[in-house]
Amino acid sequence: MRNRPIPGSSGRVRPLSLLGDPVLHAPCEPVTDFGPELHGLVEDLFATMYAARGVGLAANQVGVGLRVFVYDCPDDEDVRHLGHLVNPRLVAADGVEVRGPEGCLSLPGLEAGTSRYDRAVVEGTTVAGEPVSVTGTGFFARCLQHETDHLDGVVYADRLSGWRHRKLRRAVARSRWS
Repeated sequence: MRNRPIPGSSGRVRPLSLLGDPVLHAPCEPVTDFGPELHGLVEDLFATMYAARGVGLAANQVGVGLRVFVYDCPDDEDVRHLGHLVNPRLVAADGVEVRGPEGCLSLPGLEAGTSRYDRAVVEGTTVAGEPVSVTGTGFFARCLQHETDHLDGVVYADRLSGWRHRKLRRAVARSRWS
């Protein structure tokens, strides 16, 4: 029996911002109001992430320029990590650098080999303003770095160079959503 609500169950699905939308390339503002609107945003982020079948979603991906993201992401041992971070900052990214396939709900249907560290630590707060630190390894570390990047105005395509960047740009140009 659950003693807490399912994340996103009271949220509404919002439209996703797609690559090229200026909100994705601008650093997000810190959250200063920890009231009901923030709780609603987090619920909407979960609802939207689940509807799009994602593992993480940043507020600017639904057009809101605030430093908030949610996640429901496994690590490499298939342990599920579920939560949210408000005003997160990446405090450590270390270990082995691994190039792996990375996708994004703001670039639907596309992915590219992107280098990320296999360990990440992100600090922030909960929607109630309580401090929290989240450590991830493997795929979950990739997720934490990816979502923190979003809040800094960076999409994974910005981390690509050479033929990987050119290949992704061609795929974006051919996509139905661009």
